[in-house]
Amino acid sequence: MAISNDATATLGVNVHSQQRRMFAIFDVLFAAFFLMCLAPIILLAAAAIYLESGHPVFFSQIRLGRNGQPFWLYKLRKFNDRKLTIGGALTVENDPRLTRVGWFLERTKLDELPQLWNILKGEMSVVGPRPETPHFADCFKEYGQLFDYRPGIFGPVQAMFRNESGLHRAGRDPEEFYRTVLFPAKARIDLAYYPRRTVYQDVVWIILGILAVMGCSRVPQMDRNTVQEMENWVRRRALNGIWPRQVL
Repeated sequence: MAISNDATATLGVNVHSQQRRMFAIFDVLFAAFFLMCLAPIILLAAAAIYLESGHPVFFSQIRLGRNGQPFWLYKLRKFNDRKLTIGGALTVENDPRLTRVGWFLERTKLDELPQLWNILKGEMSVVGPRPETPHFADCFKEYGQLFDYRPGIFGPVQAMFRNESGLHRAGRDPEEFYRTVLFPAKARIDLAYYPRRTVYQDVVWIILGILAVMGCSRVPQMDRNTVQEMENWVRRRALNGIWPRQVL
């Protein structure tokens, strides 16, 4: 029996809606559980920040979320408040604004833990593209599809660009390099993954992201010559849900 185009479209919408509900449930359960489990670590980090450089211990900044809607993103503060006017919108290698505690938080990504609250508020997902500041809104002109997804803590880009601050070339303006090289590379990799994502694959990227922070992941790391290879690597594995054991 033939199925009408309207019925096929309705079925597709229903499947898409079910997937979104599944991702939303996963986000809430994940964020609630780990926020409770990691609360002592957040409190210890906050105490270390306060003892070294005073208050505030948290940092908030407007970022662009799903559909380009702005929201307040939360982090543990890693910069010296008195040096916030030094430098630009990006964190670079050996950034002079980093405190000693901030350097540790940046290397371990523990400064990202307060974003579990952003997930509970529905502003972010566990896995998604990294949210940009309005300062880089113009970068989305060619990659507006990224706004179809809630930004996240984990994902392909987060694992592959683990050491992004070290990629900026000496003598080249960091913001210009980010706009012309790094952002397009990250956008292409994200768009190779998210249209085909599954909850299972998201869980894999969470594991890979944690391993990348620990320096144990076999995910190919970003360098200036491998953007295309990394994009193809993500697409091949996202197309059919193929995730070989050696990746982990």
